[in-house]
Amino acid sequence: MNPVSRIILDPSILVGKPVIRGTRIPVDLVLELLASGWSEAMILEEYPGLEHEDILACIRYAQEIVQSERVYSTTNQEKIAG
Repeated sequence: MNPVSRIILDPSILVGKPVIRGTRIPVDLVLELLASGWSEAMILEEYPGLEHEDILACIRYAQEIVQSERVYSTTNQEKIAG
């Protein structure tokens, strides 16, 4: 599945935050609900305009962001050597 087909970034919608296409529901809201323990069924009931594929697209979008994230060590190299 390609989240690009369901997730859009449009400066005229929520100042360009990623949202689910055709809605004003931001990706981070869906992720926050999932992280807070909401089930997919609860989200779909509360937001009837959403579909199963929209929730999967939010998760995939987050996965792609994290996967491309660069991580830099903040460990003081002198402490390691000494």
